[in-house]
Amino acid sequence: MDNFVAQSPANVVDITVENFQQIVLEASQEKLVLIDFWAEWCEPCKDLLPILEKLAAEYSEHMILAKVDCEAQQQVAAQFGIRNLPTVMVVQQGQPVDGFAGVQPEEQIREMLGKYLPNPEDELLAKAAEAMQSGDYAAAFPHVKSAYEVNPENADVIYLYADCLIETGAIEQAKELLAGIKLVDQDARYQSLNGKIELAEQAADTPEIRQLQAEIEANPDNLQAKVDLAVQLQQASKAGEALELLFSVLKQDLAFGDARKLMMDMVNALADGDPLKSEYRRKVYGLLY
Repeated sequence: MDNFVAQSPANVVDITVENFQQIVLEASQEKLVLIDFWAEWCEPCKDLLPILEKLAAEYSEHMILAKVDCEAQQQVAAQFGIRNLPTVMVVQQGQPVDGFAGVQPEEQIREMLGKYLPNPEDELLAKAAEAMQSGDYAAAFPHVKSAYEVNPENADVIYLYADCLIETGAIEQAKELLAGIKLVDQDARYQSLNGKIELAEQAADTPEIRQLQAEIEANPDNLQAKVDLAVQLQQASKAGEALELLFSVLKQDLAFGDARKLMMDMVNALADGDPLKSEYRRKVYGLLY
């Protein structure tokens, strides 16, 4: 049988007397160092290690997992005064700042690390906010959507996501998102975004739109009126309604006028990550093939 040695991730290291200063004193100036004191005979240590390795993988840019085999590295263990195994110590800028002894649940370890590490969604939010400041909501959308998937409870994430949805024409989704915001988190942003929704809905209540809606109600087979209405709705940031109308036209007549080109242009204009983009691409391809 071939010998196989698993490669540890770059941010998982074994501490020895030789590299102690480099990792614990120097590297901890740049990143958080989580020291795991363990031994081969210690069964609880084996239960804890997979949790620590999982967290190290998640926070690879911000944290180093440093493992100390207390049997092989007794001098290092003695320097820290380790009496029980497993013991975990958090070192920041060369100083122990936190830790625990024994096996702790993942949730509790995450809570402890959360005091010293950035939230996973923070970097995504920063990228989204930068794009939004320059008015590029389509570029911001995938970042803020990913941040929402990471932490759907973060009010800052919800507000930025709702703003992106409004600006990219997904008014109904934005309304649903804002409706779920807890009373305690309803600040000035909540009022501002609801105001934006009202303005967007007023923009979709023009005489031209009302006239086209009346024509379609009187003659549901008027495909050109549906195409014209879809264009008006798209301009009024009602992308979902516009796409639904165009799709109904294509279902009746796949080759009707500019309907297919208009629909693909609208789909392609949607932000990456917008669920409408993948939904209507699938629907159109379903008709074509």
